[in-house]
Amino acid sequence: MYAKTRIGRWLATAIAAFLLVPATVAQEVSADAPIIDFQTRFLPTVAKNGMVVAPERLAAEIGVSILKRGGNAVDAAVATGFALAVTYPRAGNIGGGGFMLIHLAEEDRQTLIDYRETAPAAATADLYLDDAGEVDRQREFFSHQAAGVPGTVAGMLYALENYGSLSLAEVLEPAIGLAAEGIPVSFALNAEITSRAERLQRNPEAARLFLDASGNAPAPGSLWRQPDLADTLRQIAGQGRDGFYSGVVASHIADDMANNGGLITRQDLADYRALERTPIRGSYRDFTIVSTPPPSSGGIHILQMLNILEGYDLASLGHNSAAYLHRLIESMKLAYADRSRYLADPDYVEVPVAELVDKDYAARLRARIQPDTATPSASIAPGASLPGESTDTTHYTVADASGNVVSNTYTLNFSFGSHIAVPGTGMLLNNEMADFSASPGEANAFGLVQGEANRIEGGKRPLSSMSPTLVFRDGQPWLATGSPGGSVIITTILQTLLNAMDFDLNIASAAAAPRVHHQWLPDRVRVEDGISPDTIRLLENLGHNVESSRRTLGRTQSILLDKGWLYGATDTRRPGGWVAGY
Repeated sequence: MYAKTRIGRWLATAIAAFLLVPATVAQEVSADAPIIDFQTRFLPTVAKNGMVVAPERLAAEIGVSILKRGGNAVDAAVATGFALAVTYPRAGNIGGGGFMLIHLAEEDRQTLIDYRETAPAAATADLYLDDAGEVDRQREFFSHQAAGVPGTVAGMLYALENYGSLSLAEVLEPAIGLAAEGIPVSFALNAEITSRAERLQRNPEAARLFLDASGNAPAPGSLWRQPDLADTLRQIAGQGRDGFYSGVVASHIADDMANNGGLITRQDLADYRALERTPIRGSYRDFTIVSTPPPSSGGIHILQMLNILEGYDLASLGHNSAAYLHRLIESMKLAYADRSRYLADPDYVEVPVAELVDKDYAARLRARIQPDTATPSASIAPGASLPGESTDTTHYTVADASGNVVSNTYTLNFSFGSHIAVPGTGMLLNNEMADFSASPGEANAFGLVQGEANRIEGGKRPLSSMSPTLVFRDGQPWLATGSPGGSVIITTILQTLLNAMDFDLNIASAAAAPRVHHQWLPDRVRVEDGISPDTIRLLENLGHNVESSRRTLGRTQSILLDKGWLYGATDTRRPGGWVAGY
């Protein structure tokens, strides 16, 4: 079914994109490359040998250059990750953490590297409560105490050592070159820094790194160098893990913490370990879904919602029709209610994974959905019939000629994290501690209500919504995707999968289609532009509280694999994304 009209759909999408926005042409990485405003590759891109889809052009092209050198998908993913720390500072990082989902073609096996940040050993459950017992949001979001122990470097090195084929020096060389020699400032980079200039200005080191003497971002077309970050990357290239988690870099981090009331110590850094976990797996119609296990909630709830929706003939309802969206929204409410109670770090809390993704449980939840009436969130209790996460995260996807696939999501949490830079390192601190329940029962920064299971404890990993996901068809990898977006990550990926699986949209159309989001509390449906006004009125008549989303919902970076070809699409909701392939 998919193959019959694929070419026609690709052409239709390409023509529509051409009429709306001029597409740029792929170029090799070069400091002399022209600066192009909104340098997003809007046209769907096809390749045969390898592909990287990322939120920024230079990093994507670096990933492909690694593939051309003979590296595999993991080598390219690690090179892209470190390059994004240079070229995409709002979310690319060495000071944050995330999850890397890997398909190993030769072994026909999938594995998940969990390099989520951990709470410093000194962190306590009442860390962010003031004398009145209220949450101090300034301390939780924008102080040194907001930072968890960074996991990105450990995770990237673990992936490379265990599943890569090139040396660390080879893989880090391009990122070091970009940081030391400078990168041309694109319109997107200028806009990203400008949007956070006021907050960055409050930290002297962040202001020095990102702003000029007048408090302005580097101008489009100028050359931006990051010598401190280049030195940090050289430490990692030369010493591996010790180059970040001990030695000079660790001293810089620990000293900055000690001088500013932070909690991370040299011992916390030395103790950090990336973990390898078994991905969560389920089925949907003729597809197999492989996604991220706890401490992410994403994989569980993507499968939970797919299980609920599997009982409907969605295609017959019509894509983004009121009947379809009603059922979709109701499934979201039910899943996010369960998220509030059961999800947390599985090394600290027993998470009922099997029960939550059980198809019989989904059938009981489906029975609660009324076809012509919205269910008020107040009447939905978490796990009512259960048997005994930043909007500025980033995602990229890689595939190589041997069939290996990497889907990687990592973050600083907020855009530019805590907006605090560590002197001497060129790196920003994350504010991932905000993903814990500072006060169980209250909403976090993304409006998600979380429970006692996700309370702060030293060494614990905060609950996440990051959900790098792979879809298999006939036993072969078919679709790899992921998204930033905090609480909307899960519903963004869900809709992208449904667009491709049930509605047979090509990957560019599946990514571009307007989305909706509901997270149980608050009881409202966020709707992107592009949903028909008539459909919105019908949803309101069913009892849904609909509001136009002030922000776009998610930003996928996806590769569809079919009959030896790679079809890549970067989500056009934000500028700067790029598909690199050969």
